[in-house]
Amino acid sequence: MDGVHGEELLAREVVRLAFYLPYDHPDIASGVSLALDSYMRAVGEGSSTLHEAFIDDDEGAPLSPERWKSIRQRLRPERHWRFAEDYSESYANRVEKRRYETQLFLDGGSARNGYSFRYRARIPWREPAANKVSLLTATVPTEYLEAHGPAHVAGLARTMASQLRFATGHAGLALQLHWPSRSTDDSLRSAAFRYPGIDLRPAWLWEEDVGFHVDGVHWLNFFAPPVLEKLGGAGGLRERLRSASTRVETLAGDRVLVSLGEWPESGDLELGLTLPAYRELAHVLGPLLEPLERSSPHTWMAAGNSFMGFTEEQALRWWRRFLD
Repeated sequence: MDGVHGEELLAREVVRLAFYLPYDHPDIASGVSLALDSYMRAVGEGSSTLHEAFIDDDEGAPLSPERWKSIRQRLRPERHWRFAEDYSESYANRVEKRRYETQLFLDGGSARNGYSFRYRARIPWREPAANKVSLLTATVPTEYLEAHGPAHVAGLARTMASQLRFATGHAGLALQLHWPSRSTDDSLRSAAFRYPGIDLRPAWLWEEDVGFHVDGVHWLNFFAPPVLEKLGGAGGLRERLRSASTRVETLAGDRVLVSLGEWPESGDLELGLTLPAYRELAHVLGPLLEPLERSSPHTWMAAGNSFMGFTEEQALRWWRRFLD
């Protein structure tokens, strides 16, 4: 950003890792702690990477031994914990308003350098809604990808995946917005349609509503039961995915990784780079893609949930970019 010349950083292209965890905090806290360790070993702590942390709904503070102690305490599965039905009325109202039971958010502070780690545990109802999941995301700037290479980033994604009880997950290019897009930011919205391989999911709210659906098509795509069974398992995916750049790999724990090439690709519709491997996977995923219909009660793509300033028609057009 340059305050003297009136410039501001509106968005940054990053590599985003996301895992959707259909469990409450005590069931996944240990794995999340290990995934955080893996991420921190990969990117390090400091002024150029991560140096600030928010815990639940506090105002944030620099990372310090005391701050780390608080983070580790939040990631203890045996810490005091209750079902949402047992909350006091005032605390229940507070939790429902913020939409999570536990949150940890580490980033680079005002530098907006593209590094972040966020964990949100779903509200622990005794009978959780089918569409509610806990969510873990992490990002690195594309400069990190270029410096370390795709195999290193893919290795980080694999390691984190091995530590998490996910239903689906992914790693790939994404647009990280730092301000809601305004009516004057037409060039940014145009670019969103030009480069179909850049995911806009971080530019929408309500990610915890994805449930057992799939949040789109990415460079690396992780599937586990029960989603994997609906896709016919590893064998069914291999039979239907024929692109030369696609690789279907069986992982430990009855899981599958579908990789769409050595590097993540942005595509470019103006140059005819339509990403056929991405389109092929999108058609295989078919009805598992979210949202299913514009009228779906859990459709997070509603225009009011978008930081991009899209209309509902534009939002639906972007979401179907690999299907039409």
